Amino acid sequence: MVLKTLVIDDEPLAHNVIRKYTEDIKSIEIKGFCTDALEAMEILEKQTIDLIFLDINMPKLSGIEFLKTMKNPPLVILTTAYTDYALEGYELNVLDYLVKPFSFARFLSAVQKAEQQFQLIQKIKTEEKQESIFIKSNKKTYQLKFSDIIYIEGLGDYIKIYTEKTHLVTNLSMKKMEELLPANEFYRIHKSHIVNRKKIIAIEGNMVELPNIKLMIGSNYRTDFFTRINNIST
Repeated sequence: MVLKTLVIDDEPLAHNVIRKYTEDIKSIEIKGFCTDALEAMEILEKQTIDLIFLDINMPKLSGIEFLKTMKNPPLVILTTAYTDYALEGYELNVLDYLVKPFSFARFLSAVQKAEQQFQLIQKIKTEEKQESIFIKSNKKTYQLKFSDIIYIEGLGDYIKIYTEKTHLVTNLSMKKMEELLPANEFYRIHKSHIVNRKKIIAIEGNMVELPNIKLMIGSNYRTDFFTRINNIST
């Protein structure tokens, strides 16, 4: 996995720091260094870019203004000497916010976030093409459509998959089942439960209402669950 990366900053020193930091990071391939947003626009029109390191205070067009012009921006890590724009940056779904001067350790942490997010995006793109899964249960192999699954219940070394018409018991772990399901459609809400997002009727407090059942949201899964729900609904 290599992230095609663009650095947009009007300070040559910032270019040099990122160039030096990325020398030993094999997952980053720098495709260009730009001194303003207009120069970056030309590169983005001609090349596929996966990740941008974007300065905020630049001539002609600020980093924030530039980000607002993009309909489908790549992953973005903001770089700036100021902390005033952190909230606005996160409202624009930037991946991370590096305050200059930042250390290599802090830079590496931001890159690792980008790697994880990029892998998730690629996984989702692959899963969107897949509509079903084969499940072994009771000496048979069933083809089960993702759209038919309401939720999955963990039973130790086994899981029980509930649909509107039936349920299947198979010897898979919850972790393995979670890996097999489309990450954008199925959410782990408890150590014992994974739910189909499209089957959620309502959420009240710590409870998720599904057809004919209500399930509790575990404390260890609450933050991630509500973050994903809020990102979908905005």
